[in-house]
Amino acid sequence: MPDNTTGPPGPSTLEPMLRKLEYWHKLDSADRAALLALPYTVKTMGQNGYVVREGDSIAHCCLLLSGFAIRSKIVADGHRQIVAIHMRGEMVDLQNSLLGRADHSVQMLTAGKVAMIPRVEIVRIAFERPNIGRAMWIDTLVDASIFREWVANIGRRDAQTRIAHVLCEFALRLKVAGLGEPTSYELPMTQEQLADATGLTSVHVNRTLMALGAAGLIERSNPRRIVIGDWRKLADAGDFDSGYLHLHGTEPALAHEAGGGAPVAKFSQPVG
Repeated sequence: MPDNTTGPPGPSTLEPMLRKLEYWHKLDSADRAALLALPYTVKTMGQNGYVVREGDSIAHCCLLLSGFAIRSKIVADGHRQIVAIHMRGEMVDLQNSLLGRADHSVQMLTAGKVAMIPRVEIVRIAFERPNIGRAMWIDTLVDASIFREWVANIGRRDAQTRIAHVLCEFALRLKVAGLGEPTSYELPMTQEQLADATGLTSVHVNRTLMALGAAGLIERSNPRRIVIGDWRKLADAGDFDSGYLHLHGTEPALAHEAGGGAPVAKFSQPVG
């Protein structure tokens, strides 16, 4: 059931959206106040619950407050292709909300909470406040950059490289979002879901993870726990260059933690 809250005193529920958009473009105090004053409804979502289905008319934009979500397409034979993974603080269907009709589905990968902001309010603030509109524009451009990398990953890399690439991307994004360490994290995807994200079968994914482990690139204390022993070797195996993520303070100018050479990823200055 919705929590039916519209911004209690103290830290705002919409602060994660403010932090993300300010990373892309500098906002002034009036812009910040306008963002935090947007109306919203908080909903608790179960695992696999749909935020929106392909073809739906869009009434709200979804800000992910906790948990993980995916975007996906279903092809004619019923197979699913996962085209993006999202985590706390990300606006997982900004594109759908600006277009008005969903051309893909957004589904919860895990249980979590989302803030549903009326679509008309997102459109209004984007046009009334150019700084906010530009930040949203950049956000969708970075999503497009990630989509392009995923297309290249599925279309032109072998199975081991695909899986290693996804593991590297997830490690950096978790670190930047403040959700984990890049050397050890809980992957919130089953092998079947990882297969849907990489265009492989779940059996092939399992064999590939075992091969990465045998090569000393990762360790798995359980099926979901990923421990990266040597970041650089895994990145090399995954043909991974973080430039497409547009995350400043990560590669190629890395700070390094002791013990595995993993990147210390953090937000720095906005793009514009």
